[in-house]
Amino acid sequence: MKRKYTDEHIQFLKDNIKGCEYKVLANMINLNFGTQFSADNISRLAYRNGLKNGRNTHFAESNIATQFKKGHTPHNKGKHFSCPESERTQFKKGNKPWNYKPVGSERVSAEGYLEVKIEDPRKWKMKHLIIWEQQHGPIPKGYVVIFADRNKQNLSIENLIMVSRKELLILNHRKLITNNSEITKTGVNIAKIAAKIGDRKKEL
Repeated sequence: MKRKYTDEHIQFLKDNIKGCEYKVLANMINLNFGTQFSADNISRLAYRNGLKNGRNTHFAESNIATQFKKGHTPHNKGKHFSCPESERTQFKKGNKPWNYKPVGSERVSAEGYLEVKIEDPRKWKMKHLIIWEQQHGPIPKGYVVIFADRNKQNLSIENLIMVSRKELLILNHRKLITNNSEITKTGVNIAKIAAKIGDRKKEL
């Protein structure tokens, strides 16, 4: 699975990498962003961006071992480690991360959908689904809401159409979803008829 790193992840790494072990950095980033990166993920990210912490020199790409050999006792064994200025980036109980977004905040997802934060700590929902449900009620299982003109930013209720997943498959297969909302709506009617014909054939 390909990891997705944002500019905020990279900037946070730049700000905090000096003197920090990658395991500590991974914990700090996960705490800040709600991610689940491993120490190896962070070491690879640092390597690709030309960043060094001054402590670890091992990267998966280099295969250079930096761990202590068997029988060696680290000089700091039993001591609690904290990297320089780490207290500045750690959160005290009750404090919120610097990138915290309150409920009701909006963002654009990687796929281009507008999303609204509906619950803490990190629960978001696509805005067009919220608008549809406000007008028509809950979306039944097995159904989706599409954009008539394919514009994910056009949240007009007239531009939103609910179709079954079977109908969506037909729409995509026959390329019936276009930039013209009227043509798409006609395509939806065709897909509904095709789906019913398919169901009728199965019953025979």
